[in-house]
Amino acid sequence: MARLHARDYEQMLDLAVAILEDDATDSAWHLITGHLLKAMGCDSATFSVVNVTEGTGVIEGWAPERLSPYVRDLVPRRMRQHHPLLSYIAGGESAPVTVSAICDTWRQSQWYQEARRDFGVTQQLGLPVSGGPDRISLVLMGRDGAFRPHDLAFAARVQPLLVRAGNHVQALRRLSATAPALTADHPSGHGLTPRELTVLGLMAEGLTALGIARRLTISPHTVNRHLEKIYRKLGTNNRVSTLLLAQQAGLVPAT
Repeated sequence: MARLHARDYEQMLDLAVAILEDDATDSAWHLITGHLLKAMGCDSATFSVVNVTEGTGVIEGWAPERLSPYVRDLVPRRMRQHHPLLSYIAGGESAPVTVSAICDTWRQSQWYQEARRDFGVTQQLGLPVSGGPDRISLVLMGRDGAFRPHDLAFAARVQPLLVRAGNHVQALRRLSATAPALTADHPSGHGLTPRELTVLGLMAEGLTALGIARRLTISPHTVNRHLEKIYRKLGTNNRVSTLLLAQQAGLVPAT
């Protein structure tokens, strides 16, 4: 694997901080794809969620913004065209890969012609975020030119961060739907960060520190650090009093 540089790790850290400090779940993947576009030096970056069994899907984030007219019906069209990345991920593969590496006829395909026409790219790199026979999600980056071994190495290193980002966004969306005050800038938010609010919401669902760690794909030690900060900001010292105060403040739904 190609060697990464200090600047690569700085860009990963910038992305991690941006994810954890942002609680606008509707625009989370726009933020993430924007960071990846810059870090990878690409011409396009999209994040797609695909329901394989239903034949439906949507692009939740993209960069640059000029791609807006082209992304609305893009996922269903790529499914009808049998884009090779979809079968690659649905079949259980998870390593970042260029489309040309898994498709010998890439430059003769319809999706290549459309990618070149609409996105201005001649090569694509797929980065699976989640995969399975029924539902997959992936970041797809495009470039007018080849992806180098260094690009694949960077994608492999940033992939676990994107998996955790996906879990974080999904949990925050679900909790925000049940607790309207679940935002860091809410008057009753007590200065909790989006990540701390997510941990608090999962605790309100009855999850232990280990359960929260599994849900967010982080370590129990990291969860406990978040809990310590939550207790300090709310002025509590145990799980029961913390949840009671959080319910009164509207940070979590009352049970």
